[in-house]
Amino acid sequence: MSADSPSEPFPRGHVLLAPDRFRGALTAAEAARHLAAGLRRTRPDVPVVQLPVADGGDGTVDAAVAAGWRRIEAEVCGPVGRPVAASLALAGDVAVVELAEASGVRRLPGGRPRPLAATSVGTGQLIGHALRRGARRIVLGLGSAACADGGAGLVRGLGGRLLDSAGRELPPGGAALRSLHALDLRGLPDLSGVEVVAACGPAGPLLGRGGTAAVHGTRGGAGREEVLALDAGLRRWADLAEAATRRTVRDLPGAGAGGGVGFAALAFLGATIAPGPGVLLDVFGFAERARAAHLVVTGEGVLDTRSLRGGAPVGVARAAARAGVPVVAVAGRRGLTGEQLRKARIQAVYTLEDLEPDTERRVRRAGPLLEQLTVAIADEWLPPVRRPGDRTGP
Repeated sequence: MSADSPSEPFPRGHVLLAPDRFRGALTAAEAARHLAAGLRRTRPDVPVVQLPVADGGDGTVDAAVAAGWRRIEAEVCGPVGRPVAASLALAGDVAVVELAEASGVRRLPGGRPRPLAATSVGTGQLIGHALRRGARRIVLGLGSAACADGGAGLVRGLGGRLLDSAGRELPPGGAALRSLHALDLRGLPDLSGVEVVAACGPAGPLLGRGGTAAVHGTRGGAGREEVLALDAGLRRWADLAEAATRRTVRDLPGAGAGGGVGFAALAFLGATIAPGPGVLLDVFGFAERARAAHLVVTGEGVLDTRSLRGGAPVGVARAAARAGVPVVAVAGRRGLTGEQLRKARIQAVYTLEDLEPDTERRVRRAGPLLEQLTVAIADEWLPPVRRPGDRTGP
């Protein structure tokens, strides 16, 4: 751990707990709860506020619910066509929809990738549920996708039809798009007056090197010929989709995000693409909570160079810095230098690895270990308030 600890007593302010998930060990909400439990034991006089965060992938809806949003549950189509129980979050006329809830890797039966056939239909259905609930602004998280269909399934889930040359519905998945002949968009909802923001990490275009087939297909185990077939299908999809919507978006950064769902969001929903952590911090009201805080504690499972490329903890640190509040991080492991941490505006890092070097035990005991870390955080960053009459020496 590093330490540039403050010397002033703790003022009338809270500690804001804003961790992301510890992948494979704790959700963001669970991490926040363990940090809160540890701090309440260590420093019961210090108020804590929990605000779990996310980057647009797994746990985004859960983070919204933890921030006070209402969970809306619905049965939708999973990535391989089986029904799944999924959720979105709603606050007033703003909805958070998470692609991973309906079309994510964790929805794959047995975890077996299906890069050529997986579909984003369920994500379109979740957006439809949000619209029917009165949503006029939709934040669409695009992380952790199982599909690579360019968002063709999303359009189908919203009421569109994808037809072959004989007028038959195409089977799901990106590879089938090679046979796409026509689009019937008469069933799509009226989106006038609806703002859609697609929240994601850095992502490339829809096609070609660095595109959906090359990235998501390869990640899903597709071989070279399968990647070429997938890219050909996505190219056919892009040609017809752009002609139908009169929007040329295939080469925009982010079009390839979420297995190409970014492309469909841009073309059919008129979405804007934005960095996931920044959008979601704004939606969750992070700035208002941070301004009144004495300290912000963020973190994730592994804090490394990938965190610098759109990770939620770095987004938290930079947002807190704008509010003039110091930030420390907790992590399973740390892979950043002191200079990288300074540039990320993180003053100190406390790792579970320091307490438990064995990976399996560290994952299994992540919650209690986080609670232990709060002792050091309190010692270094939350000195007791001195009151009139307190003794200052022996």
